[in-house]
Amino acid sequence: MKTPFFKLIVITLVISLISCKKENTLSEYKYADKGLVLSCENVNSKLYSEALFTFENDILNFYGKNNPNASLIQAYGQFIRNAIYGRIKYENIVSPHTVKVFEVLKNEDDLWDASNPKSYLNYNSALINCISINMQNAELKTTFNSLLKVNSMSPKPFGAPLTSNYRDVIKDKYLAAYVAFDLFYANLFNKNLSKVNAEKPVQKVDFNKLPQ
Repeated sequence: MKTPFFKLIVITLVISLISCKKENTLSEYKYADKGLVLSCENVNSKLYSEALFTFENDILNFYGKNNPNASLIQAYGQFIRNAIYGRIKYENIVSPHTVKVFEVLKNEDDLWDASNPKSYLNYNSALINCISINMQNAELKTTFNSLLKVNSMSPKPFGAPLTSNYRDVIKDKYLAAYVAFDLFYANLFNKNLSKVNAEKPVQKVDFNKLPQ
C-alpha cells in the first residue's frame, strides 16, 4: 500500500523540480550568434554572454539616441563615468529583453551577495574569479586582483583606473563583463523595472563600430 503512495510523492517532486528549472531558464537568446565570450569553469557562459551583449545593446541605444554616429566605445565611456559617480537612472536604460535576462540572473546564487554593502555582486563568485584570471590589461589586472586580495574591491577604488582604460572593454570581454555585472546588473536590484516600455525603439547595434 505504501509503494504507490511513495511513487506518487517522487513523481510530484520531479515535476516540481522540472517546473522550477524551466522558470529559471531564459526563453530567448537574442545574441547567441555572437558566441560565448566568457568561458571558465563553473560559469554559466551562455547566460552571462547573453547578459553582456544585451547590456551593450542597452547602453549604445541609450547614449546614442541623440547621436546616430555614436559608437559602443563612446557609450562605455559615458556609462562608466556616470555609474561610478552615481548619475544613472537605470530604469531609463534597461530594455525588456534585459529585464528578462536579469530575472534569470537573479537565480544564480553564486553570483550575488546581498550582505555586501559595497555591491550586490559576489566578489568571491566563479565569474569574478574568471575575470581576475583572464583580464588582458596587465595593470588593471594587477589592481583588480590586489583589491580582491585585501577585500577592498568595489566600484569606487577600481573606478579611476577603469575610467582611464575604458577603451579596453571592446577587445577584452572579461573586463566588459566586470562593467556589465558590477556597474549595471548589481544596481538593478530594488529598481522598479515593471514599467520598462516593451515598445521602446531599438537601434540596430554595430558592436565593432569605432568613433570617427
